[in-house]
Amino acid sequence: MTTLNSEQQRAVNTTEGPVLIVAGAGAGKTGVITHRILNLIKKGVSPHSILAITFTNKAAKEMRERVYALIAQESSINRPISMNERPFMSTFHSLGVHIIRENAQLLGLTRHFTIFDRSDSRRAIKEAMTACSIDPKKVDPGTVLNMISRAKGDGHTRLEYLDAAKEFMQETVANVWEKYDSILAKEKSLDFDDLLSKTAQLLEKYPAVRKHYQNVWKYVHIDEYQDTNKVQYRIAKYLADASVSDPTTGEVTPVNNICVVGDADQNIYSWRGATIENILNFEKDYPTAAVITLEKNYRSTKTILAAANNVIERNVMRKKKTLYTDNDQGEKISLIVSYTENEEARAIADIARGLIARGSSPKEIAVLYRANFQSRALEEAFIKKNIPYQLVGVRFFERKEVKDVLSYVKAALNRESAGDIARIINVPVRGIGKVTVAKVISGKENELPAGTRAKVSQFWKLLDDIKKEIEEKKPSEAIKFIIQETGMERALHQGDAEDEERLLNIRELVTVAAQYDNYEDQTRDQTLEPETKVGPRVSPGIEAFLSNAALASDQDELTEDRDAVRLMTVHASKGLEFDHVFIAGLEQDLFPFKRMDEADIDKAGEEEERRLFYVAITRARKKVYFSYTMLRTIYGTQRVSLPSEFIDDIKKDLIEDQAPPERPSGAKALFIDF
Repeated sequence: MTTLNSEQQRAVNTTEGPVLIVAGAGAGKTGVITHRILNLIKKGVSPHSILAITFTNKAAKEMRERVYALIAQESSINRPISMNERPFMSTFHSLGVHIIRENAQLLGLTRHFTIFDRSDSRRAIKEAMTACSIDPKKVDPGTVLNMISRAKGDGHTRLEYLDAAKEFMQETVANVWEKYDSILAKEKSLDFDDLLSKTAQLLEKYPAVRKHYQNVWKYVHIDEYQDTNKVQYRIAKYLADASVSDPTTGEVTPVNNICVVGDADQNIYSWRGATIENILNFEKDYPTAAVITLEKNYRSTKTILAAANNVIERNVMRKKKTLYTDNDQGEKISLIVSYTENEEARAIADIARGLIARGSSPKEIAVLYRANFQSRALEEAFIKKNIPYQLVGVRFFERKEVKDVLSYVKAALNRESAGDIARIINVPVRGIGKVTVAKVISGKENELPAGTRAKVSQFWKLLDDIKKEIEEKKPSEAIKFIIQETGMERALHQGDAEDEERLLNIRELVTVAAQYDNYEDQTRDQTLEPETKVGPRVSPGIEAFLSNAALASDQDELTEDRDAVRLMTVHASKGLEFDHVFIAGLEQDLFPFKRMDEADIDKAGEEEERRLFYVAITRARKKVYFSYTMLRTIYGTQRVSLPSEFIDDIKKDLIEDQAPPERPSGAKALFIDF
């Protein structure tokens, strides 16, 4: 962004006190945040006094790159900005990792605590359920984990949750939670939700810690504020609630240099705890807040914005705004009507192939859908028509072989991480069975036969060697050492074609690690008082590598050099943009989505579904395609579909007249008894 419009300029220049920037889709909010940070530095604010938090690694990386580029280009900054003189820009979870590491002893942890990913948490939940005599086959561990996760995100402790329990299932979850927490503590580990709840606990329970970070970060920016949950809200408020006292009168004045950027119309994550009230109530929390609304869209055509405005204006829980643009009118929305989901997938693939043939880049085409199961038919169609595609949601860091290598790193740094040790002690095969693993984990290694003890001893020696390598070498060199010295490379090289692909994946991990070889922690030691700094530590690169691997999101899998059509859920598309966007499955009870056990969608759920549709439409720059089927097979049963009510929300002159679907070849007559 080379120039700023008047409202953007006002947002950049309003640097003191609380500020709410209501930024519509495509309104250039990232440019505003980055220019605001630059403006603070130009005014003389120390860069490391500035904090900027967003929700994905991809967004944080983009923000860092843009801020660094602006600083480098700004000739009026006549003093050098060193690596340690840069703003702290990260995700909420990465901020939590940083604060917890610097205060780990207060939580009974070391700074090399392990971060449980989803599969680690499921494993521990199953173990906790077994300890509580609950059969994981009768009670879904995923449901239990989700209930605990939601409670943590709402800021509840286990005891508070137990006290409020009204049903047997809630009491059961509270009991499992107790065992789950004990497993985490034993393994010196935290799960994703702990990274936030423990951070809030540190800031709340220890005034000196809270005051310290308030002194470090004097200007707080929170992006995507509408997506914050209750714990994230508390963290932001603790950090921003600084005050200054008059040396003469002693009068204390709140500072509250907090700038939040967001859009209630894009709140789509209530299912994971996001609270729309946080942004709607900002002016109540900070009565002196300046409110700036960004309504000019730089992304989409007038047609696309008109459709988006038609949709979202029906919602009540929002801050009123109307997006507008100076862009062209653009093409009307196309409506694709098909008999079945397979016909729909083929129709979408055919249009995508035509767009590519006419010069569109495949990566500028996205197919969005409400539920993951819809990807199956779409993938088949793209494969048959030989169209390059990328299914967003299959994460590199969740592949077994990649997790094995990462577990070697984590186990070498944290010998209490039983999950990682159990995962790799026999990878590759060393003749160490499950009984042996159980004895090792339970501290009964001395009961093993001499030959088995020797194998286990060799494993511990290997971890010692890896730890030394991690402490002394660059991250990429340490990963190479693990791949070679553990025997993983040799074992996979001797395997089949699938093993060859796994070998390529762990070699790719070396490439990923190399990005951290010259990593400098932008906040290393600057947030610590001199007397709290402790002895030798592993390189900041390996810490950042592990943290980012653990916190990777679906969008982090998107690489610009892969020219392929993107297939993803609407939720996964948040924050992205494409020239051409297909919205598949626009049928009643699918989008808007209604769960099987719901009699009807409540008002709050209906508004969130509409916000989700609004997000889908506003991903597009040039053209939107709506698609629905007359029949769809769900859970093995073919059902008659009705077009989504959302289509009727849009004025008819914005949508092209559609031709009736062609009867699929070989189709049988269908008789439906209404």
